[in-house]
Amino acid sequence: MHPQIIDPQLVDRDAAAAAAKQAAPRRALVGWVMFDWAGQPFFTLIATFVFAPYFAASVAPDPVTGQAWWGFATGAAGVMLALLSPVLGAISDATGAKKPWIAIFGLLLVLASSTLWFATPGASTGMILLVLAAYALATVAAELAAVFNNAMMPTLVPPERLGRLSGTGWAVGYLGGLASLVVVLGFLAASPETGRTILGLEPLFGLDPAMREGDRIVGPLTAIWFAVFVLPLMLFTPDLARSRTGLREATREGFARLAGTIREARAEPSVWRFLLANMVYQDGLVALFAFGGIYGAGVFGWTTIELGLFGIMLTITGTAGALIGGRLDDRLGPKTVIAGALVLFILVCIGILSLGREHIFFIVPVAPAEGAGLYAGVPERIFLGLGLVIGALAGPLQAASRSLLVRIAPEGEAGRYFGLLALSGKMTSFAGPIIVAVATTLAGTQAAGPAVLILFFGAGLVLVAGVKPRG
Repeated sequence: MHPQIIDPQLVDRDAAAAAAKQAAPRRALVGWVMFDWAGQPFFTLIATFVFAPYFAASVAPDPVTGQAWWGFATGAAGVMLALLSPVLGAISDATGAKKPWIAIFGLLLVLASSTLWFATPGASTGMILLVLAAYALATVAAELAAVFNNAMMPTLVPPERLGRLSGTGWAVGYLGGLASLVVVLGFLAASPETGRTILGLEPLFGLDPAMREGDRIVGPLTAIWFAVFVLPLMLFTPDLARSRTGLREATREGFARLAGTIREARAEPSVWRFLLANMVYQDGLVALFAFGGIYGAGVFGWTTIELGLFGIMLTITGTAGALIGGRLDDRLGPKTVIAGALVLFILVCIGILSLGREHIFFIVPVAPAEGAGLYAGVPERIFLGLGLVIGALAGPLQAASRSLLVRIAPEGEAGRYFGLLALSGKMTSFAGPIIVAVATTLAGTQAAGPAVLILFFGAGLVLVAGVKPRG
């Protein structure tokens, strides 16, 4: 490994971090966990279950085009994250404090999410481009805010409790997504045919079902939700002490430390291999969640109600999975949790690929769905079951990933290594959505999506198998 230059300010901050790690009060932990509650509705309501399918089905010219455009927007966000996250993580290590960065990117998330209200059905090309740009910016802001929140983990609990803290954060995040879905489906989003929500109510605030205002309101709702529920983190969770380093000096130092971090990581075979594995399987996970709701809407004709209920059920399994995964992480180790999740993701993608409106397992015909009940067809029910498995696996996979990084990163360097983790997770995160978008366009079918994702998860599994955690 390359020798590190020891900065007394960094030593002071490391000592403060060690003290905080041993003495963080319960309200500090609650505040940190509430960040996941605050941020999850963006991914639940906008990126997956409500706005993304609405965009593909009602804003874009047709579902296939909508899936492709959404993929390109998600890919553009990945490019921006690849450029920004590691450098900003290194800069935040040089300046010390993380909360100011969370506040900056939280504000961008609030502004960009609010813009999605203007995505009316059949919107003009100019408005569609604005909405896609706002979605990409909100994605970048949400992910970068999470980078700095993650970097606070080592200051809050000792290493043997990192898995539980990480898993609890994911579980609370899923509950936040579940609560936001219940609010939208029960009180805001009404069926255009009946004018009623799933609870049989007229939508609040006079939202017009014909103009799909219940679907569009998720943008402003996400903004308000984040602004309110991020407050416990800001008020109760101790931040790292600010250094006396100025922003310009910190920027120079940040770039230098990023280059040093990459050199150090390459000198550690397991660290480097893990970062490559994370890069590949996170690509697949980003694409899977970006297109899951769109796939259900396009292949099975699911409406907001069906997609929302699907999201609620998936969130429940996700909460349970995150809690169980955190304990499995502490007991079996994060590598085992990651490998097991990837094997199951491969099987799930094969299962999704095998489904059509009138067949299952590729060639077994089934009778068309009868009646207008929810999830009336056999393929839909199987897709529903596979989706619930995805929900149960996603939390443990991502929680174990950040837990594994904390266990192998040098102590006191969490910010820049989480920046590097974000780089590995986002450097090619555009690849999954864009490859799915291109494959969908060329094949003219949404089934191209799960076929591509099998390759991503398989490659990630091979890479992570060679990682050897310390101790």
